[in-house]
Amino acid sequence: MAADRLRRERAGAWEVVRPGGARLLRGVEVVGYRDTGAAGVDMRVLPQPRLTLVLTFGGDPLAVETSDGRRGLEGLVAGLAPAGARIRGERVSCVEVRMSPVAAYSLLGTAPADLDGAVVGLRDLWGRPETHLRERMATCARWEDRLALVDAFLARRWDAAPRMTAEVAASWSAIVARRGRVRVDDLAAACGWSRKRLWSRFTAQVGLTPKRAAMLVRFDRAVRALSTGTGAAETAESCGYADQSHLHRDVRAFAGCTPAVLAGRMRRDPDGVWQQGW
Repeated sequence: MAADRLRRERAGAWEVVRPGGARLLRGVEVVGYRDTGAAGVDMRVLPQPRLTLVLTFGGDPLAVETSDGRRGLEGLVAGLAPAGARIRGERVSCVEVRMSPVAAYSLLGTAPADLDGAVVGLRDLWGRPETHLRERMATCARWEDRLALVDAFLARRWDAAPRMTAEVAASWSAIVARRGRVRVDDLAAACGWSRKRLWSRFTAQVGLTPKRAAMLVRFDRAVRALSTGTGAAETAESCGYADQSHLHRDVRAFAGCTPAVLAGRMRRDPDGVWQQGW
């Protein structure tokens, strides 16, 4: 990976490194983060239409708090709709991999549905290869080499992995392309399946019903709008909600708070380093 293909930027106390050029795998984005100002991270995990994998390579483990308790993880993956998880860390250096459910189905070695919305330790999924990858990342002096290691690791897993059912993958892509404004009957017709069959197969592989997936895609767009200071009424209209009350119900269902409270939380992290990643 050539040095001129990396894009480096600063976000407050964070160094952020993004590979340039075409993505190695469709539906996968890799970003490097280093806390250069001892800012630390303390955040609640918002549901979003992608799974997020984090590999640390220095500093302390990330502290993950869920309803089941607290544990330290050096590698983790957050499902599509983690229930109230909170992540804290100091002196964090990590590589974050954001994956569509279609890509995650092959790369994780388990269907996104099997995560059941949880934050899971990567060692539980990948075993010794996960530890070996992080150890090799820690020995790299350059971001170029570190990101190349991650790319190669993911490529090997992709080559040997099963694929999500084509009809389910196409339905997910349609939901995202139409920004959540899609009828389940139309998705089923496009697959040549009954509504019941699509509902069953989609839920078994993605972990959400098609309707819930469409809601999540709309919610994600709403979060992005609210984080820029867009008002609730304008957000509701631009993101495909029937009205402001509809937006209010969905935000409360996914985030456990009102749009105004969520917008306030987002604005307290103006750099937005982690907000759209986890």
